[in-house]
Amino acid sequence: MKVLVVGGGGREHVLCWRLAAEPRVERLYAAPGNTGISALAASEPISAGDLPGLCEFADRESLDLVVVGPEAPLVAGLADELRGMGVAVFGPTRDAARIEASKVWARRLCDAHGIPAPVSEEFEDVGEAMGFVADLSPPFVIKADGLAAGKGVTIAEDRTAARRALESCIVEGAFGEAGRRVLVEEYLYGTEVTAMALTDGRSIVPLALARDHKRAFDGDTGPNTGGMGAYSPVASVGPDDEAQITHDILERTLEALRAEGIDYRGVLYAGLMLTSDGPKVLEFNCRFGDPEAQVVLQRLDSSLLDLLVACARGDLSRSRPIWTEEACAGVVLASGGYPGSVQTGKEILGLDEAAKMDGVQVFHAATGLRDGRVVTSGGRVLTVTALGSDLEEARHRAYEACSVIEFEGMHYRRDIAGARRGG
Repeated sequence: MKVLVVGGGGREHVLCWRLAAEPRVERLYAAPGNTGISALAASEPISAGDLPGLCEFADRESLDLVVVGPEAPLVAGLADELRGMGVAVFGPTRDAARIEASKVWARRLCDAHGIPAPVSEEFEDVGEAMGFVADLSPPFVIKADGLAAGKGVTIAEDRTAARRALESCIVEGAFGEAGRRVLVEEYLYGTEVTAMALTDGRSIVPLALARDHKRAFDGDTGPNTGGMGAYSPVASVGPDDEAQITHDILERTLEALRAEGIDYRGVLYAGLMLTSDGPKVLEFNCRFGDPEAQVVLQRLDSSLLDLLVACARGDLSRSRPIWTEEACAGVVLASGGYPGSVQTGKEILGLDEAAKMDGVQVFHAATGLRDGRVVTSGGRVLTVTALGSDLEEARHRAYEACSVIEFEGMHYRRDIAGARRGG
């Protein structure tokens, strides 16, 4: 098979890493790919946002499968365009991708179909939003409605901070048009977990659970990011909880999408809070999580290609992934200043040494080449992952590998998968 992976981050690196090992993959392409991916796939200089270029390439190369990694091209309608050409695509349509593109739309879906979620309201006016805030107890959750690269959520500890966050979004345009409308939510208490499932529009196949760490600094402090690390499995979530997540969230969401006339094929990502009243939806995504994909897909002990093809072709009902008993932990190495403005072009040292360590895989996210040397090219630079017989061993190996990698300004959390193991 000829397969194209669209995107160039850590999530796409792990997808290419898995697909490159599949005997049935005759030719693997990535657009645009990155420095790490280039060792596994033929990198094509086509940006993930260049829909005409991607479609032209798919037609020219007679691709058998296109796997769309990031959300933006899905929201723009890449899957629609490719399916219209008769190309098999792993990834939902533009209509389906609204589940991530608009937090307001997703929350309306929950409310209309009884999917457990926090109490929330949508606003385009600061004063009206503050009226709703007055009826809630702190802290308050302020979310930009649209895509904001994982940075559009603010946990406001008091009403002053809530007003500041609202003004930043609605008045000052901190997230552009994505933040002109906001969702204000009650703050939920409990433990966070990421539940991803594959679906062909009719069947749901849950993947192994993971837990990620969104806040920038140790102890779950600092601003929200796209994710600073993750681990899988989540031992604190038992079989009964998993069954409830599958039934009350994943299956119910698929039923809701079908009721809305939406054919959803790809990954259904639910970021959940396990509360005393059961699991509730914090967010939906229309693609694999990053960095959750880097730890979950390493634990997959059966063919990823078979699952992706079954989703794209609408024939997932007989597919059942097999999981290794090993645990996996992943730590994101970020540029100085992330999630704010960052400097790029910093040389990265120690990659070869880290890659030789037992159980370790280093996935590139924002890297480039300059004069034959690997350099940083963005905020989240690498995800350093490791497998182990249990989570403690996986965590130890991952941090040991982190210790040999360096670049100017590098920072990372030291408590990923730690004793507290919070989200």
